[in-house]
Amino acid sequence: MARGDGRLTHDIDPQEKGPQDACGIFGVWAPDEEVAKLTYFGLYALQHRGQESAGIAVGNGQQILVYKDMGLVSQVFDESTLNTLTGHVAVGHTRYSTTGGSHWQNAQPTLGATPAGTVALAHNGNLTNTAELLDTVHQRVGTDIGELRYGNTTDTALITALMGSYADRTLEESALQVLAQARGAFSLVFSDESTLYAARDPQGVRPLVLGRLERGWVVASETAALDIVGASFIREVEPGELVAIDADGLRSHRFAAAAPKGCLFEFVYLARPDTQISGRSVHQTRVEIGRRLAREHPVDADLVIPVPESGTPAAVGYAEASGIPYGIGLVKNAYVGRTFIQPSQTLRQLGIRLKLNPLREIVAGKRLVVVDDSIVRGNTQRALVRMLREAGASEVHVRISSPPVSWPCYYGIDFASRAELIATGLSTDEIRRSIGADSLAYVDLDELVEASTVPKEKLCRACFDGVYPIEPPERAGKDLLEQSAIPGITGCESPDREGYERSASLGDPTDGLNTLLSAGGAADSLKRP
Repeated sequence: MARGDGRLTHDIDPQEKGPQDACGIFGVWAPDEEVAKLTYFGLYALQHRGQESAGIAVGNGQQILVYKDMGLVSQVFDESTLNTLTGHVAVGHTRYSTTGGSHWQNAQPTLGATPAGTVALAHNGNLTNTAELLDTVHQRVGTDIGELRYGNTTDTALITALMGSYADRTLEESALQVLAQARGAFSLVFSDESTLYAARDPQGVRPLVLGRLERGWVVASETAALDIVGASFIREVEPGELVAIDADGLRSHRFAAAAPKGCLFEFVYLARPDTQISGRSVHQTRVEIGRRLAREHPVDADLVIPVPESGTPAAVGYAEASGIPYGIGLVKNAYVGRTFIQPSQTLRQLGIRLKLNPLREIVAGKRLVVVDDSIVRGNTQRALVRMLREAGASEVHVRISSPPVSWPCYYGIDFASRAELIATGLSTDEIRRSIGADSLAYVDLDELVEASTVPKEKLCRACFDGVYPIEPPERAGKDLLEQSAIPGITGCESPDREGYERSASLGDPTDGLNTLLSAGGAADSLKRP
């Protein structure tokens, strides 16, 4: 059966890519539970954070079994596969690539050998000292180790390799050493054969929460993933904290002082609306942003409509504060943004119509307020404005529930480059003319911060104001390690999956990767085209 290549798009036009999330991570320690299935459903709840690949690793006290592949969670796993992954501790990941290309060798969790066994690790975020860590790996163990030897080009594989490089230390002790060396954004969930670990960078840029099951513990990127598996929210994993969970209970270590700088864009776009941040749902925060946007930038209009789905809560708030009726003026095809098939030139000319279509009887003759979450290049808004005018709208006023995105993110969100960001070189009025709107306004940064209820000094706002809480890397880019001397990589080409299969099948017990072949499901993952 033909399979997709994993290069999924949010928009029908691959040249108009919106902000892409880094990854979703999930971990569970629960004896006597079906931990692989719990992880599957946890990842299902986090699918919005990454759609390129998915994987689950399960430890049973003696070994770790892993199954991972390109595609959505529902495409990678089925009932029979999950039934082969038995144990009491599991780590799961759904990926959007920020360091290392979108190919099978870079799917997570990554595996590596430790003095006592194997580590399986999943990462959300992006390191800023990747080049430095690569030098450290070269010095300590070389790159002929773990998944690095088979062409894994992610910063995650570097962390995994370093955690196994201390011969005289436990994994817990090694992790504390390695975490103290890492810089940038990293929320990690990892395990050996019996213990679950979770860690968060000192700034806590990317989210990570801790939940309690009746007979176990869960860690996840968002509280919505706790809800789906019936876990109660306990607290966030603290910035600079390493948590370990095993038969002796939960213990906490501090590897760095906390200096919180949570990502403000989580409130705008990244997190699910039913996720809780700072004690209230993201939906409530987005509604409040919409209220503030209405008070700050009022307009005479007949109808407020959202750009679904991320613009919906702010549109509700805008309508509420302005007194203008709220309505559905655009219908979304939920499946177009998840297709493997690129459109023909004829279909591409239809552009956004393949994803959104106007309700003509609703918008015709109306003065519209169109609420969206952000503008990146402006192509989507330009197409929307034109489409609404063609459907009969008399005026189109665009309101954006975030400030202009003018700076790149080095911490795990894949924006367009600064040169491609429309707000970098144009004023608001110039952008308005570019997209063809009657008016355009963004929420003020201070208003957005106040709506989040988190103090400004505890938020990363770099994509909006260019103030980076962590020193940006000298060299950045998804292909950073693919340009470095790692086995299996020539220039920026994708490594050979066939070569990975042949090497793994040799069963080298020193790198932990032979455990890939320990279950029928895992072996099948290696053999599938």
